[in-house]
Amino acid sequence: MILVNTDYVSGHELETLGLVKGSTIRSKNIFGDIGQSFKTLVGGELQAYTSMMNEARALATKRMVAEAEALGADGIVNVRYASSAVMDRAAEVIAYGTAVKFKTA
Repeated sequence: MILVNTDYVSGHELETLGLVKGSTIRSKNIFGDIGQSFKTLVGGELQAYTSMMNEARALATKRMVAEAEALGADGIVNVRYASSAVMDRAAEVIAYGTAVKFKTA
């Protein structure tokens, strides 16, 4: 499966299959939140949240790819990521793009 953030895949003519997406909502446990709250007092990277968001993006991508595979896709173009707070201390991450099949000559 090829994933790109462009609207083409070099060397391939594409047939559009449709929009695919994957998402997850994640939060840290209360102890992680407390530890990160102290970190905001002195500044610096909030590593526990960085890790959480990286894991969320990976899971959202995996779910998007599974949806594309179910359509018989060879790739996903125009891949994008978005995140938003859905409640206090919880964030949704969504990955989305257009599933495509490579045309054969």
